[in-house]
Amino acid sequence: MANVTAGMVKELRERTGAGMMDCKKALVEVDGDMDKAIEYLKEKGLAKAAKKAGRTAAEGLVRIAFTDDAKTAAVVEVNIETDFAAKNEEFVAFVEGLAKLALTAESDDIEKFKAMPYEGSTVGETLTAKIAKIGENMSIRRIAKVSGDVLTSYIHGGGRIGVIVVGNGAANDANKEALTNVAMQVAAMNPQYVSRDEISAEELANIKNITLESALNDPFTLPKPILNDLLDKAVNGVWGAEDTAVLNEKRADKGFNFNYLPNFISDEGKAKLAELAVADKANITGNKIFTGLVEGRLSKQLKDICLLDQTYVRAEDGKQTVAQYLGSVDKALSIPKVVRFEVGEGIEKKEENFAEEVAKQMNA
Repeated sequence: MANVTAGMVKELRERTGAGMMDCKKALVEVDGDMDKAIEYLKEKGLAKAAKKAGRTAAEGLVRIAFTDDAKTAAVVEVNIETDFAAKNEEFVAFVEGLAKLALTAESDDIEKFKAMPYEGSTVGETLTAKIAKIGENMSIRRIAKVSGDVLTSYIHGGGRIGVIVVGNGAANDANKEALTNVAMQVAAMNPQYVSRDEISAEELANIKNITLESALNDPFTLPKPILNDLLDKAVNGVWGAEDTAVLNEKRADKGFNFNYLPNFISDEGKAKLAELAVADKANITGNKIFTGLVEGRLSKQLKDICLLDQTYVRAEDGKQTVAQYLGSVDKALSIPKVVRFEVGEGIEKKEENFAEEVAKQMNA
């Protein structure tokens, strides 16, 4: 058996980043052969990573990198189990390195990205080694790369949200400032589309149908003539005596504000009124007043989900849209694309009881 010295352990640790005892054990197992010890630690790392693979990684970081000419930018999201570990210097450096590498990626395919060369091995192999060293499950969730005339970015919350805004137009300071302001708006307001033009006819029809069904299922918000017709039907043998008596009482009170009527009607009464509205869908949807209500709500919803239609958050008059703001800076400036990554969005987090977890480990 080879004599394993402190110097050998130090060298292996510097080359692999593994713990001191792991390095010593590896060298002992392979009779002091440094190259074999490195392979041993890689295999051990795979085993550790496999054990951690089932654990939810919903924290992490988003990082953005630019090419030297600032015409291309890439963003990457890497997840890890805890917010504490997401602040680990090695983890942060790893994510920043991946963002720079993503500038050369040919697509946003994660498996192809993990196969790319990185620090003497591949991205995937390096990820496995980081999992073994840091001690938490990690995953490279997504990457994106964009190019354009002028690009700006914004990182919020230390790396919880990352935004890239692609602009078509002159790459001057005024336009860059405007697009940076828009990037901040994207981070805060999270629009689903840049403009209405991105919404397909099928998607628009679906949004409109949801808006229509929502209106029918909330009958107290319907136009007064339609609501009164439904109320007349409700008291004609559909509602119970208590709700019927309440309605008759409030109708007799000329000073009563009917906007407060829902506060006096039972949950059962509200549900039955909604059932009446849904059952009379054909007649209600043919009413021009109802059509106007749905179109109004649809327009408001589109303003919420389309960036250019949103009210610019720094508008002095509180009314100026993002599109109008951009036009006030440079009429030739446009935004063809926006990328927004938020750490862990859409990942279902497992709720864990910390005290129970500690107890389990102590019992084990």
